[in-house]
Amino acid sequence: MSGSDDLDELLERVNDEQSFIAFIQALGADFALERTMNEPLSPYGLGALGWENGSVDAFLEAAGAWAIDSSRLVGADVSSANVWQRCASILLAGKFYE
Repeated sequence: MSGSDDLDELLERVNDEQSFIAFIQALGADFALERTMNEPLSPYGLGALGWENGSVDAFLEAAGAWAIDSSRLVGADVSSANVWQRCASILLAGKFYE
């Protein structure tokens, strides 16, 4: 499974440890697939599958920045309603957030 639509669908289903692990595996597969495509990751734009951040440090920095920024918008009540889904959302944001 790969692609943004599939990741979004998986994200919606995250509600426990098992579904969180499945999401992480799909996110990793999505990144691996993009790296095999003919279009290399560009330092100035999105990759073929929408990956903005092509290194672990850039990915983690973006995920952390999105977590901080989004927590200001949604508030603590919403972000803690489904902590597994919140964690998956943070990881997914590492894919696209600058």
